Amino acid sequence: MSDSIIQATYQKYTLQFKRPSGTSRGVLTEKETWFILLKKDGKTGIGECGILRSLSIDDRPDYEEKLRWTCENIHLGETELWECLQEFPSIQFGLEMAFRSLEAADPFVLFPSDFTRSEKNIPINGLVWMGDQAYMKQQIEEKLEQGFRCIKLKIGAIDFQTEIDLLAFIRSNFDPETIEIRVDANGAFKKEDALEKLRILSEYSLHSIEQPIRQGNAAAMAQLCRETPLPIALDEELIGVFTKSEKETLLQTIRPQYIILKPSLIGGFRGTQEWIDLAEKENIGWWITSALESNVGLNAIAQWTYTLQNKMPQGLGTGSLYTNNFNCPLIVAAGYLGYQAGANWDITALTL
Repeated sequence: MSDSIIQATYQKYTLQFKRPSGTSRGVLTEKETWFILLKKDGKTGIGECGILRSLSIDDRPDYEEKLRWTCENIHLGETELWECLQEFPSIQFGLEMAFRSLEAADPFVLFPSDFTRSEKNIPINGLVWMGDQAYMKQQIEEKLEQGFRCIKLKIGAIDFQTEIDLLAFIRSNFDPETIEIRVDANGAFKKEDALEKLRILSEYSLHSIEQPIRQGNAAAMAQLCRETPLPIALDEELIGVFTKSEKETLLQTIRPQYIILKPSLIGGFRGTQEWIDLAEKENIGWWITSALESNVGLNAIAQWTYTLQNKMPQGLGTGSLYTNNFNCPLIVAAGYLGYQAGANWDITALTL
């Protein structure tokens, strides 16, 4: 591109959930997100800063101020800004996305591949949100009818026995070869009884459990990972770990069976790739998950994820959660995320 000056602005957008969605941290009815817009030579690039209030390390009072500073200093360029924004991983991600979008022939095709050409799809898990037993059972049945072969259940917010009954319901109808089950506790278990709960859960031939106890308990988590009968995946544990040496120390200390990577929470493509390289060095498995971004952020994550060629089901099925998401080429069918090449985007709700 030419040497003309890049103009940068940002704006806020509030996504509305179709139905209140439960986690162990509470019920979500809306999701705030922010967009960075870059303009140069008549082209526009768009990036999403997908902050998750109460979870993102950059959930700080000066978040918008940092967004403003980023736009005012866009002349520093992507690399230098990324380094300056280490404590704001969601802005790092939005910035990476916006620069790549600006440089692309199509601002929404950031990583051209067989995926964006509609030739290949990405296997994904079907997400079952927390709720009462009837609602969770209804979701499970819907996911199975929709053709998912891997489902992920949020657990830890209702009675443990009720959750066990739901797992028993699935296993009474589908064996592990037919349906893979992942569970996500979001740190809900107490350290004292976590191992016993893992033993009970392991009776249902689960693939893995995400974050059984709260992050920040490295010694207790390391012991769980040594003794667990069920593979453990770290998720929240990775948030706020910025440097390569800190990441390496965490993985070597805890030695989880898997790590789950959310680019918006851990420094975008660059920060996520660093985790992947370190995990593979330690023989730790991994997969990519979206973090409730709009379809703009999900699109970028999905396209990049395809290039990594990880054959496991990824956590990229969150695009249909909102009433006011942006129409886009992404489509979920039979347990896969696909891309309808040539389909139009509708981002008229944003001021470009």
